[in-house]
Amino acid sequence: MIGQSILFKKIWRFILLLILILLTFSYAMFEGGFVSWFLFYSFLPFAIYCIALSLYSLNELEVTRILPKSDFNDGESLKVTVKVKRTKAFPLFFLLIEDQLDEPLKSAQQRIKAKALILPGLKKEFSYEYIIDELPRGEHFFRSFTLKIGDPLGLFEKEKTFTQEGKVIVYPAYSELFYQPFENQYDQGLTASRERVQRDTSMAVGVRGYQPGDRFSWINWKASAKRNEIMTKEFEQRQSHDVFVIMDCAPDKCFEAVVSYTASLVRAVLKKGAQTGFLTFSKDRAYFPISGGEPHLRQLFYHLAKIEAKSSKTFEKVIEAEGLFIQQNVSFILVTAQLTKPLIEMVSFLGQRKGSITLFLIKGKKETASDNERSLITVANARGIRVVMVNEGEQRSAFSEVSLRV
Repeated sequence: MIGQSILFKKIWRFILLLILILLTFSYAMFEGGFVSWFLFYSFLPFAIYCIALSLYSLNELEVTRILPKSDFNDGESLKVTVKVKRTKAFPLFFLLIEDQLDEPLKSAQQRIKAKALILPGLKKEFSYEYIIDELPRGEHFFRSFTLKIGDPLGLFEKEKTFTQEGKVIVYPAYSELFYQPFENQYDQGLTASRERVQRDTSMAVGVRGYQPGDRFSWINWKASAKRNEIMTKEFEQRQSHDVFVIMDCAPDKCFEAVVSYTASLVRAVLKKGAQTGFLTFSKDRAYFPISGGEPHLRQLFYHLAKIEAKSSKTFEKVIEAEGLFIQQNVSFILVTAQLTKPLIEMVSFLGQRKGSITLFLIKGKKETASDNERSLITVANARGIRVVMVNEGEQRSAFSEVSLRV
């Protein structure tokens, strides 16, 4: 039906053009005189151009999109250059060209629009540029161009879509954090150490005097007999700063701040030389095992670039469904914008079993905690769970705070 409608319009316009030619010619023949013939000959070039334009093919046009790079950070600007080439020097009165952007890019502020009106004339090559001031986080696709040409009288117009694919990745904005592990929690409370220390019981490096808390299996009986006092084996100590981060993907006005802080956090941990794992539950569950290095960081940032706030589960249900907390020697960090009683109860329960769990509560700029959140933070602190509130734009101070700001 659409194709038939377009064909009908083309035939009707062509018939209309012929009628206008016949009318001006008839007027000149019957009226005579300079004015009537001048009118006919003045209209004739426009009519011939319309007929020629109807025969002109847009297939000879070649459209190229030039992107300066494919990787950006949230908030950066993008300058796109569009070039058009053709083989014939057919005079074009105008060319209307538009780069078909996806919805997030359309909604972004454009200093120069992606739609442009060009007067190419006889040029075989011409171009235009457009600028998007602040790129939104995400994976954005460029798929096609729409080109339209027409005559001065508006009788004939031609439109064609050119497929020209492209893609840019906009990674979340991040801040430079100085990461240092929080004090570890055990059943006895907060320890003074800022490092998790493990003993490698497979390798004894010496002996020392017995200390309360040493295991019976650590006693070196031969050395004890020689020195006439109880001596225990001294094991090699190794330090582990493995961190597992879980990010809440529930819809919230501060979700972009949650993503930005999570990106800053995992980057700081990995840049420190530690290893980190990562878990999100948005439309689907995404799990990244504990690892380190630059490739792992790029993998996490790519995931954070595409993540959306579309979780169908509450944060505590996501945590409850995971069996990750049975792992040992790993510190857990939770990042969320919503502090609820069920979440505090779940974290408190896991804290009794696991120990080192820190919850970051992300708030907007200069936003303070509500009365309900203050009471929940008090409950969490009483149960030995560290809750750190971070305002958007003030991420750098998160690991240097001694007390919680509410």
